[in-house]
This record gives sequence, structure tokens and C-alpha cells, in this order.
Amino acid sequence: MKCIQAEYNNETGNISIKPGATEEDWVSVCRRFNDDVSRVCDVTDIEDYTGLFECMDDHNQPFYYMVKEDKALYRMKRRRFFDNIGLD
Repeated sequence: MKCIQAEYNNETGNISIKPGATEEDWVSVCRRFNDDVSRVCDVTDIEDYTGLFECMDDHNQPFYYMVKEDKALYRMKRRRFFDNIGLD
């Protein structure tokens, strides 16, 4: 899955690609933020990207990423859920 860093205005709901951002691998981004990610909303007006995610760093500063969601994301979420409750 691919993602790109975004700028998000919480008050207006405006989402845009951060200037100078390049596409990254979503799994690598999740690892960089120690899986401290949560889905914020759907992305409907930017082609190819389907979801906006908030990633929190060690100082609780948010970084936003638009993600091209696919079936692999849902499998990752399911596996992570079962790991968290002690089932492999």
C-alpha cells in the first residue's frame, strides 16, 4: 500500500498533499510511528487515495497521511487486533 504525507485542517476538513511529499510504503510509515495510527476520515476528492490517517510521534505531534487502502490493510488490521487480544 502506498501513502503520501498530507496537510489536514481539522476545522474546515480540507485535505491536501503536503508540498514536496513523495509516496511512501504505508507499512514502513506505521513502523516509524510504532503503529500509533488511527483513521480520521474518507478521502473523496483526491484521486487514488481513500483514507486519511493520523500518525502520532513520540511527542504526541500529529502527522497526516493519505493512504491507498486495499485488502492488505484490512488483513493487517485484523492480524493486529488478534495480536492485541493474545490470539495468533
